[in-house]
Amino acid sequence: MTEPSKNSPLHELMQHFVHPGTVEWIGLRPVARQPMVEVAEAYARIGTGLDGDRYKGKPESKRQVSLIQAEHLTAVGSFLGQEPIDPLLTRRNIVMRGINLLALKDKRFTIGEAVLEYTGECYPCSRMEKNLGEGGYNAMRQHGGILARVVKEGTIRVGDRVEVVA
Repeated sequence: MTEPSKNSPLHELMQHFVHPGTVEWIGLRPVARQPMVEVAEAYARIGTGLDGDRYKGKPESKRQVSLIQAEHLTAVGSFLGQEPIDPLLTRRNIVMRGINLLALKDKRFTIGEAVLEYTGECYPCSRMEKNLGEGGYNAMRQHGGILARVVKEGTIRVGDRVEVVA
């Protein structure tokens, strides 16, 4: 879908959010192919993403921070016939609740002290089949979250608000 012009009524509708989101969980991947580590806070650094995460992006990288909605953890669990899935299994850095991540397309948003910029969707990888069991890859399709780059450094903590700035 192409984005509507700035003068269209649809563009205006796309600027409205009911309330800010909230960070529910933060995880880092310090070592490849090893379990993630749950943390209470992480420092978001321009050009590389979250300190302590092995998947440090390059300054031009679209994948510095990965985010997923808590509501999608419930949906994926339902598709698999389970309770909501453990965020550790998704390999995403931040779990947020209360804001539609796909509505952040082409926007910048604050999380705690940091400002991030939407760079694209985060598609599931083959690890989802291993982590979630048979059908895990398909259960995550369209529920994998988004990718972002850091445009202003700062600390992100569990409980922080997530708000659109542009």
